[in-house]
Amino acid sequence: MSYVLTDVVPGDWRMTAHVRPLIRVLRPALTEEEFDRFVPEAHAQGLVFTAAHDVHGHCAAVATHRVLATSRGRILFVDDLVTRPDRRSAGIATALITHLTERARSSGCHRVELDSGTTNVTAHRFYHARRMTIAALHFTLPVADEV
Repeated sequence: MSYVLTDVVPGDWRMTAHVRPLIRVLRPALTEEEFDRFVPEAHAQGLVFTAAHDVHGHCAAVATHRVLATSRGRILFVDDLVTRPDRRSAGIATALITHLTERARSSGCHRVELDSGTTNVTAHRFYHARRMTIAALHFTLPVADEV
């Protein structure tokens, strides 16, 4: 099956109908209201929401990404990459990675980078199979007061 890759912008009905449910599969703690507040702010910071739709208009996968200038060079950073559970292993995420790699090239980037949760072994196998390597560990330090 072929897929059409489309950038979805804030205000487009597909953001809430297609993108939000898929992002919430990846990030279940993110409420609908939090997602709706996050979208315009993140988009203003350069986040792009790319959705993969099948020939029937059903959204099968989403990638969120942005181009960043870093001290390591210009990169395309993938914030989120999620495929509907019933559509996994159909080549959709591979098509998205290929698309993002081409976008990175055309944007003058040196690399595509992403973070993946340490327990997401299935995703790690997928990334390794696409010649992605583990280049760093991502550390976090909460700064908000505990309630």
